[in-house]
Amino acid sequence: MGLLWFYGVDSFCSRLCFTKFWRCFTISSKELAINEEIRFKEVRVIDSDGSQLGILPIAKAIEAAYAKDLDLVNISPNATPPVCKVMDYGKYRFEQAKREKEAKKNQKVVEIKEIRLGLSIDTHDFETKGNQAIKFLGSGNKVKVSIRFRGREMGHPEVGYDTMTRFAEYCADAGTVEKAAKLEGRNMLMFLAPKTGK
Repeated sequence: MGLLWFYGVDSFCSRLCFTKFWRCFTISSKELAINEEIRFKEVRVIDSDGSQLGILPIAKAIEAAYAKDLDLVNISPNATPPVCKVMDYGKYRFEQAKREKEAKKNQKVVEIKEIRLGLSIDTHDFETKGNQAIKFLGSGNKVKVSIRFRGREMGHPEVGYDTMTRFAEYCADAGTVEKAAKLEGRNMLMFLAPKTGK
């Protein structure tokens, strides 16, 4: 259907080579309509150098773009009349993808690292896990601290709160308590977040 419609647009289409036709569809975006995908009768056209070409019938606008071996891109479909720009759409999409990739590369992904403590944790293990948490916080990650209560330990939640408080104090230089220690079922959880500026 698209192929038949393409050949019936106007007489100027007959001058287009088959490769130009396929170029229209292979680089088209889901977001922006280009060339023969634009279904308006007339559009306001901006030239590739930014100058105004005025309001033109769609066939004339596409012809003007093809005369420069460029594409007609519908940049503002909701305007009255819709606004189209003459540009190299392949280059535009390439640069846009490059910018998105660069932004993604510079974006910091915050992970949540988990540290598990025990109620009867000894000093050496406590310091080892505390240093590990400080390292995670220093890298900009959040830390989830958990204690699993087993059997009769459930009768002594205050010991868990005490351990969590000591742990938060140990990591105070690198992070702050984002979510205070809370008993959820048999697990006590606390969340630490890196200090701003770290």
